[in-house]
Amino acid sequence: MRIVVLAGGIGGARFLRGLKAAAPDADITVIGNTGDDIHLFGLKVCPDLDTVMYTLGGGIHEEQGWGRSDETFAVKAELAAYGVGPEWFGLGDRDFATHIVRTQMIGAGYPLSAVTEALCERWQPGVRLIPMSDDRVETHVLVDVDGERKAVHFQEYWVRLHASVEAHAVVPVGADQAKPAPGVLEAIAEADVIVFPPSNPVVSVGTILAVPGIREAIAEAGVPVVGLSPIVGDAPVRGMADKVLQAVGVETTAAAVAAHYGSGLLDGWLVDTVDAAAVGGIESAGIRCRAVPLMMTDLEATTAMAREALALAEEVRA
Repeated sequence: MRIVVLAGGIGGARFLRGLKAAAPDADITVIGNTGDDIHLFGLKVCPDLDTVMYTLGGGIHEEQGWGRSDETFAVKAELAAYGVGPEWFGLGDRDFATHIVRTQMIGAGYPLSAVTEALCERWQPGVRLIPMSDDRVETHVLVDVDGERKAVHFQEYWVRLHASVEAHAVVPVGADQAKPAPGVLEAIAEADVIVFPPSNPVVSVGTILAVPGIREAIAEAGVPVVGLSPIVGDAPVRGMADKVLQAVGVETTAAAVAAHYGSGLLDGWLVDTVDAAAVGGIESAGIRCRAVPLMMTDLEATTAMAREALALAEEVRA
């Protein structure tokens, strides 16, 4: 079985662990969000790609879900001593090494997709990880800060501001001019199942879909497209997805997120058991829906979620 997954960071990475356990013989291709990418200290940082790579490769900081395990922060402390910022984005020493290698390779002329493949040689994540595009795309958020309306990088909105101010708009800058990375459209065309994990539907999966050609390829693939709701009981499972959903005019409910993707793209949708009352409405909109436990409390629970997603895909196919 060939499975394609559109993944953001923590939620997507943890779901992928369960998917690998649920389908150990499957050929899994992960199309990773690069809209969160940011340049810091002269280095190209790819938070979502690295979170998938570290999580599946056994190097992630399990408690926080991002960054390296057994991390130290000597370089960050020295930069702060020199007065060099930003201090609000904490890169650890081990993590710095990844970004140095990536930046050196890009400087030598390698595209991000080739660099990602090379980095994965060390981590052996057990999936094929492809960035959504080799072109530069950055998600910006329109906010009011100190009486001024301005656009800030998504990382500044999320990490420095903690999404504490209203988001008026979310814009994937450069996405309209970007091209899918080599292998992205081919993987979609050859897939047996396409999965939207419980990643942020606006700034993770939504940014991937904003790259011209990807949404169209998925809609025309002719295979089941199944998603898992990142909203449980009208609240995000993790993070502050409600803030960016509001910015694009989508209610923070499992049903509203399903409608946001739309029946033209989505064939099946899993909601949590607490949202079982929404199943009928979602199905009336043309999307097959089932209510199952969707909390990734441990690997066993996550594996069960992945099995339900694959079962729903087979149900749709039949």
